Amino acid sequence: MRKRPARNRAERDEQMFTALKKKLGLLKNSSVEEMTEPIGDQGKKIRDDRLEEICWDLEMALLESDVAETVAEQIVSDLRENLKGKKLARGFDLEGAVEGSLRDSVRNLLSSHTVDFYDAVSAVERPVVIMFVGINGTGKTTAIAKLASMLKSRGNTVIIAAGDTFRAGAIEQLKVHGEALDIRVVSHEHGGDAAAVAFDAIEHAKARHRDFVLIDTAGRMQTNSNLMDEMKKIKRVADPDFIVFVGDSLAGNDMIEQARAFNDAVGIDMVILTKIDADAKGGSALSIAKTVGKPIAFLGTGQRYADLMKFDPAWMAERLVSAN
Repeated sequence: MRKRPARNRAERDEQMFTALKKKLGLLKNSSVEEMTEPIGDQGKKIRDDRLEEICWDLEMALLESDVAETVAEQIVSDLRENLKGKKLARGFDLEGAVEGSLRDSVRNLLSSHTVDFYDAVSAVERPVVIMFVGINGTGKTTAIAKLASMLKSRGNTVIIAAGDTFRAGAIEQLKVHGEALDIRVVSHEHGGDAAAVAFDAIEHAKARHRDFVLIDTAGRMQTNSNLMDEMKKIKRVADPDFIVFVGDSLAGNDMIEQARAFNDAVGIDMVILTKIDADAKGGSALSIAKTVGKPIAFLGTGQRYADLMKFDPAWMAERLVSAN
């Protein structure tokens, strides 16, 4: 296991892409003779030793920014496969080829782990029940309010279940959102049975023919067995159609471990990544898509209700690879 510097993860993302830019700058400042060698009488190719140097620096930069090792290896392997032994045409842009390979690799990796939320829910009988899981501080409650606002704007009726009875503040926070959005929030007293809250919200939605029930749960550390058991009980009682993991994009590999733990405990169907606006480049999307194997549905891009965007692999690839 490689030892990684204990830096702020947003700084790690920034340093990763600074390293990539420097590497591309090295290519730009190097002469054709330094970077290439002849292929008989057929032209030139990139020297193997220079290509390996580029691949090594790229992999180290990815690892130091908390990109999962398997993901870093795949990106580097794609780059090597695309460029190794490649015959260079006259006027070949090596810098552009490296950046293009990185962009294609990232886009392909992310494209295989995305989901169209509206396509997914369209086939489900109403009310669609969605349970949200994640630890404290990820922006889970705000993500629920944003999705509720988005659903309502598309003509759907929504009920929110304040299932985080562990924190009185969470119940009040959802009530404030409910009033602002004119959406019914079903709640019990602080410390009550969270599964009962979910049950009541679903029964209310069925009786009044509502389209969606969004269930908040206590933000719990994945190591807290009592709270994880409570979450399993909520799942048994609510029988949700989808379970959504809400993860903080700034949390790096910690978020990956959280997602794995929640997936093992209750199973997750899709992911919302929050605070992408505060993330230097959003490299965490790479790791969660590949290592957990669950599709990313939305990105939280700010504090307003409208700041929830559908996940777009091409947009993310451009963000990850291109310089600011």
